[in-house]
Amino acid sequence: MIGLWKVGRTIGKGSSGRVRIARHSTTGQYAAVKIVSKNVLLNSMNNLGDSAEHMLLSIEREIVIMKLINHPNIMRLYDVWETSSELYLILEYVEGGELFDYLCNKGRLSTSEALGYFQQIISAIHYCHSFNIAHRDLKPENLLMDQNKNIKVADFGMAAWQASSNNGMLRTACGSPHYAAPEVVMGQEYNGSASDIWSCGVILFALLVGRLPFDDEDLYTLLEKVKRSTFDMPSNIDPLAQDLISKMLRKDVSQRITIPEILRHPFYISQEPKAVAHSMPNLDDIAKPLSGTDAIDPDIFANLRTLWNGTPDDEIIENLKSDEPNWHKGIYHLL
Repeated sequence: MIGLWKVGRTIGKGSSGRVRIARHSTTGQYAAVKIVSKNVLLNSMNNLGDSAEHMLLSIEREIVIMKLINHPNIMRLYDVWETSSELYLILEYVEGGELFDYLCNKGRLSTSEALGYFQQIISAIHYCHSFNIAHRDLKPENLLMDQNKNIKVADFGMAAWQASSNNGMLRTACGSPHYAAPEVVMGQEYNGSASDIWSCGVILFALLVGRLPFDDEDLYTLLEKVKRSTFDMPSNIDPLAQDLISKMLRKDVSQRITIPEILRHPFYISQEPKAVAHSMPNLDDIAKPLSGTDAIDPDIFANLRTLWNGTPDDEIIENLKSDEPNWHKGIYHLL
């Protein structure tokens, strides 16, 4: 038992831990429990140094980000439990499996079905971007489906907060090379929102065509294809879809379509999206200044340090006490 959750069989394994199914002893609700061994992390930190420390930071960041977000197309984090030896993330159980497996079994999808999934993905990512959060690892393996074929975006271990410093640009190259934007592959500083849009363009292509626009067994050749950003567009898919994909897979970031533009694109609006109830954060409504240093909750402050890793504590504290709207205060009050 973990709290009121009775833990059952293992249903998956990842780089940072194993996943087991669990059932709530009172309500009967199912959940997926991601179990991370602290001993493995500590041993890794002793042996691997920076890479293991990065893994620990990514787990902490995943927890903080998932506490923040609440959207019907994003996997929910219900609770976090901790013992002396393990960390338990109680996550929404999504029984339909990965979109990747569904696509492999079915092949290319109809225009209507592909667009329906794409609209749900864009809705979720638009919501994340409204918090300045970039997912950075969007691919069909991280898109789960419930029994009603609703998409649930999962795995925020690579997600990043796009700070106002450095013009919101990110530096760490991450994600699968098949879905990574050329600026990420080339090791340039990049805008996380724009790189997410590229990944969504690759996903839309895969849903409609049944294969990837950039693919090769040799990693070097694959990366060169992504850098060139040239691919064959099948003529037998909807012309409006072709237009949208070509605008999402623009090598020049300044010419790449934005999410507000995607939401107005003729292909996107050619079918009514599934109605989802959620609200976007409004910084002016949530960014209330704290009265002083003594009013700062230490646990929430630790969460802020995880999101703004590398930012001096004094700077975060000053922003929390500031009368001007800023995301430090906004995220503090949301947490």
